[in-house]
Amino acid sequence: MPDDQGFEAMDFVASAGVDLDGVDLEALGRRYREERAKRVDDDRAAFVDLSGDRARYVADPFSAPEPRAAVTDTVELVVVGAGFGGLLTAIRFREVGFTRIRLIDTAGDVGGVWYWNRYPGAMCDVDSLTYLPLLEETGYVPRDRYAGSSEIRAYARRLAASHGLDELALFHTTVTGLRWDEDTAHWTTTTDRGDEIASPFVMIADGNFNRVRIPAIPGLGDFRGHSFHTSRWDFAYTGRDLGGLAGKRVGVIGTGATAAQVVPPLARAAEHLVVFQRTPSTVGVRANAPLDPDVVAGLDPGWQRERIRNFAAIVSGRRQPVDLVRDGWTDYHQAAPVPRDGEDAAAAARRGNLLHMEALRARVDATVHDPATAEALKPWYAYFCTRPVFHDEYLATFNRPDTTLVDTGGRGIERFSEDGVVVDGVEHPLDCLVLATGFAYGTPYTDKIGFDVVGRDGLRISEKYATRFSTLHGLMSRGFPNLFMIPGGNMQSSVTLNVLHTLDENALHAAGVAARTRELGARCFDVEADAEEKWVAECVTHARDNAEFLESCTPNRFNAEGDLSRRSLATSNHPLPVLEFFDLLRAWRDEGSLPGLELG
Repeated sequence: MPDDQGFEAMDFVASAGVDLDGVDLEALGRRYREERAKRVDDDRAAFVDLSGDRARYVADPFSAPEPRAAVTDTVELVVVGAGFGGLLTAIRFREVGFTRIRLIDTAGDVGGVWYWNRYPGAMCDVDSLTYLPLLEETGYVPRDRYAGSSEIRAYARRLAASHGLDELALFHTTVTGLRWDEDTAHWTTTTDRGDEIASPFVMIADGNFNRVRIPAIPGLGDFRGHSFHTSRWDFAYTGRDLGGLAGKRVGVIGTGATAAQVVPPLARAAEHLVVFQRTPSTVGVRANAPLDPDVVAGLDPGWQRERIRNFAAIVSGRRQPVDLVRDGWTDYHQAAPVPRDGEDAAAAARRGNLLHMEALRARVDATVHDPATAEALKPWYAYFCTRPVFHDEYLATFNRPDTTLVDTGGRGIERFSEDGVVVDGVEHPLDCLVLATGFAYGTPYTDKIGFDVVGRDGLRISEKYATRFSTLHGLMSRGFPNLFMIPGGNMQSSVTLNVLHTLDENALHAAGVAARTRELGARCFDVEADAEEKWVAECVTHARDNAEFLESCTPNRFNAEGDLSRRSLATSNHPLPVLEFFDLLRAWRDEGSLPGLELG
């Protein structure tokens, strides 16, 4: 594939003109530690129970469930979740001969997180030619370099329709339980609509961003204005063009990737916008632009797989001769310093990290006019402590006279009042409150998926994982035959920044295991105890390798809000770099005997 996709290569460090000469590295390290200490707060790991009168924060504002009769059925595969993980699972199972497949999702359509994330400005932060799967197969060319939410949602519907996956799909339906029947070698999936669906195989593809998270800050119920979470955007209140916000004071809680996208359009629409910040994000250049419809014309077959693997290699620290994507993600890694004489690779990486953070802080100074606001927007932690943000309008929005940043000094807001938000004893009156507070991460598995799984001999997955999280390949677990669970981060698998690449590799692996189980004449597989133990041991090693970096980071979802003691060593990724990991799975499948699995 040619390396010229019509995009300018961007070396953000060099363009910022920064270096470490004259930087007091000891003082910088001290500043990082001080900023981290400000944000360590046990209460920040607590979140609101979104049931009862607070269930409105998770209700579907986009479509209403239609009455239907309960379904009793037997199919070959049940997929819990109709996001891209569920869609790719169904597609890959179709490719190996499975035909009757049911998708079940609480949402009103396919798309997963992209069904929910419809807030103004919502878009993917990974290059669309890399992110959207099966582009060669569909012949689709994305409109922009970074696809917006509506285009991604439409593409998900295209995939579902072209593979006939919507024919048996059950939407606005919540799974309430899974139970294994040893006599029939089938799972029974039950739902809140009274459905009972039997299938030999089940995939739980619930996604990483399926549980709304709202911090347990006092007084949320006292606020008399309008409030909603960004993933349940209330267009009935704001209007599609946000015209409903004219003349209103709007507050945004959160300054992560979602806030960076939603703040600019809100600032243009509201009379006044107030952004409440606990921790500033690293904000790099996005450089979004329309794609030439002929951008992939004439490329050799396999161009997208090559692009996907090239991106994954670079962002996992494997410098490549050619960078096929060339954006903020890959530029950082491709521009990483080569070790100097007497300097080891780790020291060179630290130097590169410091350089990049200096460049990002310089970008804040160059963009934000008010010195105090600029200082508050500067991140003081290592790059990749939190997921980096890329946006071309977010920082400049704080130059608007109708936009105010309220920096909480790392403590977060104090409480909600009837009329607004209180920080350091000062009330900020608001008509509308937008909660850009993200999704739950690192919660117990059954809390994450919303139901329990009962396997062999009545073993509950909640009971097994209460002792220790244990799998083979992050995808299968002993005692739960023919069950696959697409792993998220820190679930004994491997992940790349392009999440859909990870989802597809897991879908391919599950389909390969299921197909081979049938080819070998078996009704079911289960994980051998020794194989599971060995796999967990390999992952625990990686947890120790990564602990020092995570402990140094500002509190966030990746390090259990700054207290790694809350997280078991077993909840870690596999130590192999991501492409080597996926190649390991492929070689394991190609061997043919399903080593580490018991067939019955």
